[in-house]
Amino acid sequence: MKLYIKYMVSNRCKALVQEELISLGLQSEYVVVDLGMVELHKDITDIQLEQLKENLSKAGLELLDGSKGKLIDKIKSLITDMIHSSEEQPKVNYSVYISEKLGYNYTYLANIFSEVKGITIQQFIIIHKIEKAKELLFYDELSLTEIAHRLHYSSVAHLSSQFKKVTGLSPTFYKHIKNKREGVLENL
Repeated sequence: MKLYIKYMVSNRCKALVQEELISLGLQSEYVVVDLGMVELHKDITDIQLEQLKENLSKAGLELLDGSKGKLIDKIKSLITDMIHSSEEQPKVNYSVYISEKLGYNYTYLANIFSEVKGITIQQFIIIHKIEKAKELLFYDELSLTEIAHRLHYSSVAHLSSQFKKVTGLSPTFYKHIKNKREGVLENL
């Protein structure tokens, strides 16, 4: 069972949620407590759910109903599939693509997503695009220009700029480190 919690955007919030789960006797029931989400081994009772909702509300957090939680899962899944599984990126803006695929207004989706995850949909997309770029750099089959084109960056400079913001490294330096590490491993 997954629970989604609005405004849970810091480690302090995570700790508070963990304390609430423990106070309700659910310390052995939760698998993951992450920003905006709790995953439980099994369903909890309606009484426990209501008590959790009430306790979180006192702390300024809001337990979302199941439909909004499922919507966030759909957004994350759609973005992950769009970037990691599909060879062809959408020809329209990501906001239009996501809105059309899920049948909701993009502003509505973006607001729910950022309230729960603590980052915007755009930031989530950038993180996944950079992960895909790292994967493509690792396998060394495409040039940086080809990677930028495949991930729909306007230029190599734009990709490099975002890559450095997310990883702290330039794509070229990342590739250099990977090659150096492989050389060391071959000499063992």
